[in-house]
Amino acid sequence: MNTGTPIRGEDAGTVSQTPWHATALDEVFARTETRGVEGLGDDEAVRRLARDGPNRLRMVVRRGWAARLAAQFNNVLIYVLMGSAVVTALLNHWADTSVIIGVVVINALIGFIQEGKAERALEAIRDMLAPQAMVIRDGKRMLVGAEDLVVGDVVFVESGDKVPADMRLFKVKNLQCQEAALTGESLPVSKAATAVAEDAALGDRKSMAYAGTLVATGQALGVVVATGQTTEIGRISTMLSEVEVLETPLLRQLARFSRWLTAAILAVAGATFAFGVMARGYGADEMFTAAVGLAVAAIPEGLPAIMTITLAIGVQRMARRNAVIRRLPAVETLGAVTVICSDKTGTLTRNEMTVQTVVTADHLFAVSGAGYLPAGAFYHNGAEADLGDHPLLRDMVRGALLCGDATVHEVEGEWICDGDPTEGALVVAAMKAGLTPSVVHATYPRTDVIPFESEHKFMATLHHDAGGAGSIFVKGAPERILEMCARQHGRDGEAPIDPAYWMGRMAEVSEQGQRVLALARRDAETGRRDLSHDDLRGTLTLYGLFGLADPPRQEAILAIEQCHAAGVRVKMITGDHAGTALAIARQIGLANAGAVLTGVELDGLDDAELQRRARITDVFARTSPAHKLRLVSALQACGEVTAMTGDGVNDAPALKRADVGVAMGMKGTEASKDVAEMVLADDNFASIAHAVEEGRTVYDNLIKAIVFILPTNGAEALAIIAAIAMGGVLPITAVQILWVNMITAVTLALALAFEPTERGVMRRPPRDASDAILSGFLVWRTAFVALLGVVCLFTLFQWELDHGASLEAARSVAVSTLVVFEVFYLFNSRFLREPVLNVQGLFGSRIALGAVATVMAFQVLFVYWGPAQMLFGTGDIGWDAWARIVAVASIVLFVVEIEKTILRRWRKRRAKAQ
Repeated sequence: MNTGTPIRGEDAGTVSQTPWHATALDEVFARTETRGVEGLGDDEAVRRLARDGPNRLRMVVRRGWAARLAAQFNNVLIYVLMGSAVVTALLNHWADTSVIIGVVVINALIGFIQEGKAERALEAIRDMLAPQAMVIRDGKRMLVGAEDLVVGDVVFVESGDKVPADMRLFKVKNLQCQEAALTGESLPVSKAATAVAEDAALGDRKSMAYAGTLVATGQALGVVVATGQTTEIGRISTMLSEVEVLETPLLRQLARFSRWLTAAILAVAGATFAFGVMARGYGADEMFTAAVGLAVAAIPEGLPAIMTITLAIGVQRMARRNAVIRRLPAVETLGAVTVICSDKTGTLTRNEMTVQTVVTADHLFAVSGAGYLPAGAFYHNGAEADLGDHPLLRDMVRGALLCGDATVHEVEGEWICDGDPTEGALVVAAMKAGLTPSVVHATYPRTDVIPFESEHKFMATLHHDAGGAGSIFVKGAPERILEMCARQHGRDGEAPIDPAYWMGRMAEVSEQGQRVLALARRDAETGRRDLSHDDLRGTLTLYGLFGLADPPRQEAILAIEQCHAAGVRVKMITGDHAGTALAIARQIGLANAGAVLTGVELDGLDDAELQRRARITDVFARTSPAHKLRLVSALQACGEVTAMTGDGVNDAPALKRADVGVAMGMKGTEASKDVAEMVLADDNFASIAHAVEEGRTVYDNLIKAIVFILPTNGAEALAIIAAIAMGGVLPITAVQILWVNMITAVTLALALAFEPTERGVMRRPPRDASDAILSGFLVWRTAFVALLGVVCLFTLFQWELDHGASLEAARSVAVSTLVVFEVFYLFNSRFLREPVLNVQGLFGSRIALGAVATVMAFQVLFVYWGPAQMLFGTGDIGWDAWARIVAVASIVLFVVEIEKTILRRWRKRRAKAQ
């Protein structure tokens, strides 16, 4: 893949690809047609601006609000609901019509609002570009609007600036850029004017400064080589606008289920109408009413409301566990996730550099503690070291503290670093050794400094104590410090330096994924008040090495274990170096932490090979935004339901493409949050594992609600079909059916939405996202219970008629039988396979008991209240009738429990046989 930046040539219709990071400066100036440090002339800049357009990202072309609102109704289940509304309107049952329409409108408004938030993602990326830039034109510095920059402009940037365009650097002084939002690299990246390899990853292109990144330290001059949509940040914006958003597994299943249900209802209603007219001689008008009643009976009008509320309850539960859901269907999708692709920095790690190893000439010390919290100790051979026995160790951390500018302090219970993260880690190490930074700095005030510059790779400071004695401390890249040292400090004092020993120790520490820094020292001449590079050449004594790393979150390690137990694979996709990524992967326990696939290697794979490698590889390093997007797409092509975490702008396209995009709430960019389905309030990977658990609970509760509601609809429909087939009177009317469907069934089913997580939910594999909502077992349960329900209903309806009750009273008994049947079946449904004939099953849910009390109160009004009798065609019944209702309807509780027992024993025998 060519990763060069396109610029427009003389022919406005042509675009050429140039790897600017690998291009020599003379050629850069020639190709951009600029006059070196003098920059462009004003007239030429105006001409190029007219030709190439302003340096800004394309505006988001949004659909109008009416189009977005109308799109929310384009769903088969919504069609079924609207059909139900039409049917209830034809029956002049306006209250039920209003309820159904209300459910449809609420669903549409939720989707409308969330989609509006998602479309703001591109605007968030646009806001990352700098508003102004210091440009050199005709040899003069001037401040211009960043939108007016053109290819060939020479731009000056310094500490605190936001880079206004993609620039090829040609004059650099101690420049470091914070590129985490673009590359995922946690530390500022040192820049240089020297060209790098053409196949260098984005994070390794040290000769480039990219639009939207922040200058951490230093200053530089660079020539603009890409503006607007052709910048790296512009490419991400383009990818984001082109990424296809996948339909969630639940919506796919619901669409399939709705189509099947609609076709079945229409076919059965049509067949019943034809049978009644042709075989039984009923009038067409009469049979049309019966067929409408059958359709109303079979359509689960309350199901969408139940599903929406169940998802909303899941949102509330997840919010209490620091996972904020932005789109309702994502709640359930989390339960089907098979792969979590996680960024490393800040998600699996703390994003806080920590000294983990200290090496002296005689010892290797491990340092406990993580992050900027100054709590920890030094260990040697597994035992805590007494710093009184190791004065060199104390001298080392004191010197590292003095040779730096960072500070660490506590804010509202959290320790934070002001300054370079690496220097912050050295400050914390000194505090762990019992030193107080303010006291050390006051005791050894700084007299002079040679600041860190990338070409020198070290920083040096000069200090004097109260007696005037001076000390020079130098820290930096170990290879560079070794060149500057003639001697080393050990337990027995100074000795000639042993380069082989130190190179071996450097390799040992680096293999653990730690960044290595060296510290050296020398005495300063009395009265010396300034520093020069000549003071340092070959005159230093090496004190030791520091190994630093961004440590993994302990809670992330536990969460990964949970995910593996739940059959969910975790993959790390990072912009960091391969060695660092592998070290962290081993520490956090990734399944295949011995192999890594880099971005350069990934570029050489076709889609088929990438799909194969993506499934077996768990660590991906030096990746670009395009790589992350390809990896997510490859995993999805393999049938994986993928969650992708990220916090940078570079993550936004992959977050949008993933089945569940997970953004970081604390350190994430607005662009990443706006495209994500879920935002982690605490930026903690462990919250994802909790969300997966809640997602599985939500899906379980959805299935419970469906399996509870469908037998009721089935019993009603079967009752009408049986009555027509036998040529008898209907035991329940269409308006009474609506009472059961919209009032009693919905109220009871709502209790199932609050059911807690069942045991072992995170010890079972993810469900297959391609499976139908109703498995063979659930179809059996629905048919079995529906048939049992219609038998109970017909038995008592016929009993009442045979014993002289009026049709209205008999129908009151029939409806009440169905409602009480639902009440008992509710307890069966609390656990699909586990028994409920115990205290927990029958009395463990206050919400279920409250729902039962509410429904029975409504049912008493339905039977005895005068206006309800007129509206629904019911009549008074005696307490003996209620006794028969309870006795007959309670059969379902015991029969279903017997069925569960039989099925459990059958499954155990089958498992043993296998």
